[in-house]
Amino acid sequence: MSKNWGLSFSGVTGKWPEAESGEPEEPAFLERLFGNETELALRRNMLWAFGVPTVARYPMDGALGKVVLGQSGFGMDIFVPASMLEDAENIINSTENDIINEEEK
Repeated sequence: MSKNWGLSFSGVTGKWPEAESGEPEEPAFLERLFGNETELALRRNMLWAFGVPTVARYPMDGALGKVVLGQSGFGMDIFVPASMLEDAENIINSTENDIINEEEK
């Protein structure tokens, strides 16, 4: 990916951690979501609430599909700073486990 790979467009400039070189830290792929924009916004906002900045990208030609059809047929990829990947995975897993446990009651 390029040096800034969309940080300025996503509103995370200044919030994304920097590497020792002073450049933005490398993004790490967290997950691919299929569905609508609401699901993406909920997931990203949940991570932001825990202090994990995110950037979303549409893989392949998904951005075109979003414009034409209203949603991407290829899903939406969420990236987080590499140093926060494990924290982000734990947040998502614990949230999903809470939902499953709540449904079992």
